[in-house]
Amino acid sequence: MTAKKEIQVGGQAVIEGVMMRGPKQIATAIRRSNGQLEVWKKDFESITARNKFLGLPFIRGFVSLLEMMNLGISTLTFSEERASIDWKEEEIAKGRKVKEKSKNAEKRDTFFTFVIAFGLAFLLFGVLPYKLSDWAGLGKENLWFNLFAGTVRIIFFVVYVWLISLMKDVKRLFEYHGAEHKTVFAYEKGAELHADSIQQFSTLHPRCGTSFMFFVLLVSILVFSIVDTIVSHITGIIPPVFMRLGYHFLLIPLVSGISYEILKLSGKNINHPLVKLMTTPGMALQRITTQPPDDEQLETALVAMKCALDMEVTEDVIYINQKGEENDPQR
Repeated sequence: MTAKKEIQVGGQAVIEGVMMRGPKQIATAIRRSNGQLEVWKKDFESITARNKFLGLPFIRGFVSLLEMMNLGISTLTFSEERASIDWKEEEIAKGRKVKEKSKNAEKRDTFFTFVIAFGLAFLLFGVLPYKLSDWAGLGKENLWFNLFAGTVRIIFFVVYVWLISLMKDVKRLFEYHGAEHKTVFAYEKGAELHADSIQQFSTLHPRCGTSFMFFVLLVSILVFSIVDTIVSHITGIIPPVFMRLGYHFLLIPLVSGISYEILKLSGKNINHPLVKLMTTPGMALQRITTQPPDDEQLETALVAMKCALDMEVTEDVIYINQKGEENDPQR
């Protein structure tokens, strides 16, 4: 087998599908309820590749994070729209009435959903860990304060992921996540790209966003502790909880930049003992966020990857544009 490390490919699971990102294109493959594969494909080049400054180490991490968040939202929205069409068709087939929402109503609902989600995340992973650490009387010890708060934040994160994994729809999402990882592994190892071959690979991948999140949580403990010590030394006071939250929030670009570089380093030196130790927590969490996929899910991930890399697609596929209409596959 000939390894293909010269081109990195990765992506994410979406509702009944997978998004794959290549060097120049992004492709999202969706499995409709009738079994048909639909692909939304568009040109894409990271701003870190087009702008030298934004592509610098420790800067590119935060920029890439924002970029992938934007891509993630857009592809999830696309998959949600396709799933909504299937749901409406099924409801109509059962003789039930389906109330159509206006575009403005859908945008409003989406906006409030994100506001509520962000608010809950801020309380659960921001305010509450710091308050618990403060109530434990650790405010005077910057290292212990952040170590305790960071540990609480990690526990909350793991418990949250485990709880949502019990939901049927999320379990399906995690199966597609497993399909994405297996397919990427097969490509990187130069294996034959068909279901029987791809199924032999692991669902655990060191470059996964789950591992990145764990690096962020761990690196933040060290960075926040150092900065808190500097702030205490300069001001001569113990930073109160909401003051810490304020400047810690401003440090997220630095924390994500450091975490990104560690993740890239781990991907290149995966067999090094230290790297294996660093990636262990993230890989362990992937045992929850990735689940064994079936062959249809693997085929979906494979089609997404082929389209993202401009490889020949032999599977029966319908190409969809952003408006949800059938499109010319060459465009």
